[in-house]
Amino acid sequence: MSPLPNPKLWTGPTIGLLQTEDGFTNGGWWHDPRILGATGQGLEKEEPRSWEGWWNEHIVNLVELSMRQKDAMTILLTGRGERNFADLIKRMIASKKLDFDMVCLKQQVGPKGQRFSSTMHYKQSLLEDLIYTYKEAEEIKVYEDRPKHVKGFREFFEKVNRALLSYSNPSTRKPITADVIQVADMTTTLDPISEAAEVQRMINSHNLSLNSRDPNSSSSNRLQIKRTVFFTGYLISTADTANLLSLISPPQAMSDSDLKFLANNILITPRPAPQSILDKVGGIGAKQIWQVNGIAAYENKIWAARVTPIPPSATYYTENPQPIIVLACRKGAKPIDAGRIQNWQPISSDKQLVFETTVGEKVQLRVEKEIAGENEYESLFAGGRPPPFAGKRKLAGDEGPPGYGNDENRRNGGNQNGYKGGNRNRRGGDGGGHRNPPFQGRDRRGNRGGGGGNGGGGGGGGGGGGGGGRNRARGGYKSLDDVGNSPRYGQGNGYQNHQPNYDDPPSQGHAAGGDGYNAAFPAIGSGAGGRNGGGNGSWADGGGLPYGH
Repeated sequence: MSPLPNPKLWTGPTIGLLQTEDGFTNGGWWHDPRILGATGQGLEKEEPRSWEGWWNEHIVNLVELSMRQKDAMTILLTGRGERNFADLIKRMIASKKLDFDMVCLKQQVGPKGQRFSSTMHYKQSLLEDLIYTYKEAEEIKVYEDRPKHVKGFREFFEKVNRALLSYSNPSTRKPITADVIQVADMTTTLDPISEAAEVQRMINSHNLSLNSRDPNSSSSNRLQIKRTVFFTGYLISTADTANLLSLISPPQAMSDSDLKFLANNILITPRPAPQSILDKVGGIGAKQIWQVNGIAAYENKIWAARVTPIPPSATYYTENPQPIIVLACRKGAKPIDAGRIQNWQPISSDKQLVFETTVGEKVQLRVEKEIAGENEYESLFAGGRPPPFAGKRKLAGDEGPPGYGNDENRRNGGNQNGYKGGNRNRRGGDGGGHRNPPFQGRDRRGNRGGGGGNGGGGGGGGGGGGGGGRNRARGGYKSLDDVGNSPRYGQGNGYQNHQPNYDDPPSQGHAAGGDGYNAAFPAIGSGAGGRNGGGNGSWADGGGLPYGH
């Protein structure tokens, strides 16, 4: 199983960039063996315990059954490149004692000098040659987890069988029964710290490669990891979130699936907070105790709680008219509408919950080009400048965009309901404003770059295949959840549900044929594979792979 970039760690556009081969000189996520090697707790710890818990055990069982079947050939077929992944995948399958007749990794150049325009082209070419080489084989099974490739394999086998039934076909080979089984498409991610470290290594290799090509070139293509801060707030613990959600009383006819539960923060500002605001709230990590003193619902769409600090004289800051927590919203409703709530209902003393918050940020990482002269604050925004102030000249001593560093600059930003931008804390003195091996495992993704289930085919008698928070209501409330609706954030422009792409840049010169690989295939039951030859016999003499050697 191959880990995917963690969508909780990276912004959507960065997930796309990481999986794009052209984004890095070393090929990116799917071409760097260190990413696959970092699965679990890393190669050194996982190899002795055979990556326990990280395999699709159903596919492992099928491979083992196929290994014991004398008239079947078991093949691992992956789009991972032979040059970068041969050693790692060999170690992975050996640790699990999986013995394949053939281990086929993608080569830059085929046995006859042909190049492949895509991973699917490579796999189909090999499968076609398998079919024509093993003419007596009656059945082939392919296990694949990508729906697009499942469809492609099924169409491919239909095309091959039509050709075999054609009058113009000179081959004596009979049509073959092909079964393409879609494996559950599950996902896994690396440990976040390990993942960030591996991506940093990828970036270091990319930047060093640029320097070695042309030491005098500009740094326009150099990359670096930057932080994106979606909002700063008083963050609520999971346990307190559960207690706060008990205050909700939605209509009985409304199911939980109709609601989006929140109750995770009290907004400070829907952006990175400049130092002047952080100073008011005590800085990142500062604690503050709050008490619920009212609840309200807006048109049975928004449920919210009003809170007050403890002690009442405590200094706090929020860019909303008063500190509130959006507890839940109905599907289709916008948390920003909480700003329309006018009537708050007092609550009994047993519901006046007291809880502690921690000042923190909602952060994701992104990979972008280095920008000369960019300071730390500017790096928090995609493109290097806060969008509302892009292109404006920054004066000496500014901490951020106009109005960030000096609360006085915010007071004339009027609002129909009396919201004055940085409203003063009426209680708090000088305070701020109110306001593949075939593995899966824990979070798993079927069988992609390491083990069976990656499009492997079995010949013979039934062989098993190898297996914006920036919007504001007139009432002044800013929603932390609206940031996901902006193209800049989360799964906005540039984000797709990327599937692994091991493809080399499109090239010319090879049409799938029946004679490209016949010299490389072992005979069924001949002992060329590890099953009868002992040890790691799926690797040809001389340490190479049986396919293409």
